[in-house]
Amino acid sequence: MRHPVANSSLAYEQVGGWGVKEIVAELHAARDSWRAQRQRSLEFAVREFPSREALKEIAESLCGVLFPMRLGPSDLHQEGEDFYVGHTLDTALNSLFQQVQLELGYNSRLACEEKNDVEAQAAEIVKTFARQLPTLRGLLDADVEAAYLGDPAARSVDEVLLCYPGILAVIYYRLAHALYALGVPLVARIISEIAHSITGIDIHPGAQIGPGFFIDHGTGVVIGETTIIGRRVRLYQAVTLGAKRFTQDESGALEKGAPRHPILEDEVVVYAGATILGRITIGRGSSIGGNVWLTKSVPPGSNVSQASVKQEPGGAGKISQ
Repeated sequence: MRHPVANSSLAYEQVGGWGVKEIVAELHAARDSWRAQRQRSLEFAVREFPSREALKEIAESLCGVLFPMRLGPSDLHQEGEDFYVGHTLDTALNSLFQQVQLELGYNSRLACEEKNDVEAQAAEIVKTFARQLPTLRGLLDADVEAAYLGDPAARSVDEVLLCYPGILAVIYYRLAHALYALGVPLVARIISEIAHSITGIDIHPGAQIGPGFFIDHGTGVVIGETTIIGRRVRLYQAVTLGAKRFTQDESGALEKGAPRHPILEDEVVVYAGATILGRITIGRGSSIGGNVWLTKSVPPGSNVSQASVKQEPGGAGKISQ
């Protein structure tokens, strides 16, 4: 009996080929139709958008720059740290400069604006971002310390940094948030989605998150664009900080950027599976129990749990202070 691979050319001939030329032509027509509907110009023969692959390499390099002896190359020695950081940072920033230029150029074409000095704008954004890296390292140190102190299973801060998906997601988030604030949201969103695909944790780069932030376990956590999180907040797996409803304009289109996600004040803890929706405030020091569905603000120091009796209309569980 012949191996199936040996029969592959015979099978190909029997079915008359795969019709690749026809499929290519039809896909070409589909692209042309899409571009025509959206009035996209065909004059650009090169890539118009930032590259996910390039940004993945940049983010990985920046992780090594921030934590060279733990997230850098395995053969790095401490006496070579500064050389490694300098060389890696220079390479990463040059690549980031190219990706930022692509987003700025795309935006100007999309808005039918005259081409501004995209190169100068991109250089200023990348330079400002680079200057923020020492501050980001300080924020991340606070996040790592919070994870170590908040998890009795953690044996060291090094274990936290090397093993915890929540920390990896937060590193990528802090890099992405800095770029988002500097005016390149597409680059930022790609970086955050790379972390999402790796960790299962979805943090929009527009969210505002204070220091000492810890996501334990993490899988299934969702943090929306306009979420505001204070200092020393802890979330567990499958927590959603989402929108209750989406406002629409007169034409029925969704309004973009309106505040629609929760505010969590300092030292809030949200346990596994809780869902907190809408522009509500969870007061300082509150504890939100597992699987709670919450759509109303609660005062500082509240303990919210699933009700043991039938919930009141519009309620979200049993609240005590």
